Amino acid sequence: MVYIICFLIAVAAAFVGSLIGLGGGVVLIPSLIFMFQFSDEFAWALPQMIVGISLVTMVFTAFSSTISYVKKGRVDYKTGLLFLTGSIPGGILGSWLNQYLNTENFSLYFGILIIVISLLFFIKRKPRDKQLSATDYRTFEVDGETYHYKVTFLPAFIISLIVGTMSGLFGLGGGSIMVPAMILMFGLPVHIATATSMFMILFISIISASTHIALGHVPWEYALLFIPGAWIGGKLGAKTNQNTSGNILEWVLRIILIIVGIRLIF
Repeated sequence: MVYIICFLIAVAAAFVGSLIGLGGGVVLIPSLIFMFQFSDEFAWALPQMIVGISLVTMVFTAFSSTISYVKKGRVDYKTGLLFLTGSIPGGILGSWLNQYLNTENFSLYFGILIIVISLLFFIKRKPRDKQLSATDYRTFEVDGETYHYKVTFLPAFIISLIVGTMSGLFGLGGGSIMVPAMILMFGLPVHIATATSMFMILFISIISASTHIALGHVPWEYALLFIPGAWIGGKLGAKTNQNTSGNILEWVLRIILIIVGIRLIF
């Protein structure tokens, strides 16, 4: 029974995470916290263990979905690598800080973080300045349509450092912060932001998961139960993303963040 529940949680988490570039932690972590509270079979699911499992699972979610996005040419490698400059050291820092997180406050902190992010995503985005020269823009083509957006180093580094720290600390994968930031602050279309986020999450989760493994936060007898579901869910989410309009994806992102945040706080 435990195996079936873990498999279904992994599929759902990976599907949602891959669909909107969140990585899956926003579904997997609340689900395991819920099971810990109401089932003795999940008595092992302590906060540090949950984060460790989330990050290990996310490696496979990100890998499977990134393969799909790469085949469709939706990953902006240059932008992704730029954001990784801060995300990787941030992931190591967050994973180390996680061991000092108070168990009783875990759900509260996580819920508040998600609510803040969801509110951020409702901010009206500024129109792009069409007067900037072509050299100021990053140009990317998807499905025959060309997009222009601007990504500068310092803001990207600061945001990615925060994202990496949150990833290691809460097991988020970073997408719940990074995707809204890429869309709202840098003007990336949602499809490019989602695919690039999963590309980044692959590297961030590997670094953060490695740190948690070194700290002994990964109960492998349970972590291995999530990997098959993560691979399947990641593939399904990426495929669905490619057949869904950007406006619908943005609303899915808003709604999921709000629901998860409220559930964790209360």
